[in-house]
Amino acid sequence: MPTSAPPSNRFERRRAETRGALVRAARRILAETGDTSVSIQVIAERADVGFGSFYNHFDSKTELFEAAVQDALEEFGQTFDAHLAGIDDPAELVATGFRLSARMAESHPELMQVLRRRGLGHIHADNGLSRRAQRDLEVGMASGRFTAVDPAVALSALGGTLLSLVELRFARPDVDGDDAAVNLAEMVLRMLGVPPDDAHEVARRPLPDLA
Repeated sequence: MPTSAPPSNRFERRRAETRGALVRAARRILAETGDTSVSIQVIAERADVGFGSFYNHFDSKTELFEAAVQDALEEFGQTFDAHLAGIDDPAELVATGFRLSARMAESHPELMQVLRRRGLGHIHADNGLSRRAQRDLEVGMASGRFTAVDPAVALSALGGTLLSLVELRFARPDVDGDDAAVNLAEMVLRMLGVPPDDAHEVARRPLPDLA
């Protein structure tokens, strides 16, 4: 779960714990089946909270599931921040992000299932990984590392390809995820204007450890 400032008193802590339990339950449901038609009673049971507690935090299931997606996306972004610190090359940031995403299908399966099922509608959202990816694209274009195009179009290409990789990891477990991620990363870098030889090298640089 993403980190945030701790509540300041016991009542607020209990409220935060209950809300967190509901969000975690919704994330598990999204990861397992993606079925948002499940009843509030089932959600409350999965969260191990009282039925009435639901409406102390959310007006509807739609609001809860949206909060669960936002929570997952922010965790995804924070995970990237933790592992990409110190990398200054925008091309390496993009390539490493693809390769880490492939590995996270195994190390963070619940999180990546949520991304798989609900990520497409959030590619252009001002939160989570999208905000970070937009920043890296703009830095790459400003520095000349990437070809200057509409950043929104570049983000669409980047996000769509990343989600396709996540889908591939779950739909085709027989495919070598690391190889697929390296090849897709190289193709994306070339699409962004990185010279072929450079893209090939950058996509194969050593990865930070996910542990």
